[in-house]
Amino acid sequence: MSLKELDNLVGLGTLKKEAADQGEFDGLLALARARLIDAENKTLSAESRFDLAYGAAHALSLAAMRWNGYRPHNARYAVFLSLQHTLGLGPEVYRPLDKAHNLRNLADYAGSFRADAQLQTDLINATKIVQVAVETLGPVEQRK
Repeated sequence: MSLKELDNLVGLGTLKKEAADQGEFDGLLALARARLIDAENKTLSAESRFDLAYGAAHALSLAAMRWNGYRPHNARYAVFLSLQHTLGLGPEVYRPLDKAHNLRNLADYAGSFRADAQLQTDLINATKIVQVAVETLGPVEQRK
């Protein structure tokens, strides 16, 4: 997998290079797994389920970036937009995550959250795809 595009983002200040750490990777994966399970708990509010699913998606996407030796620098959204380079995933995965990121920003910074059942479903489905891809990466020390 070519990471030239990510190196370009380093040059722009969006990302920074940082050696991968197995403990951090494992922690992000464990956090994401727990959040994803809770995100499917129908007894929770739509807002809570969305926050949990978004958190799982972000943790998994960050794990993929960290596995590859990069970290976002003042650009939280970059983990989603980099999925095509870190995991080889296409727009059918990162578009719903980007849409969820925008909704999260509206909720967190403008107090505006409109529960959207379809986005919640798309977010969980995309997150599960990212989870499978991250779980196939293997240990950090076996990076290619």
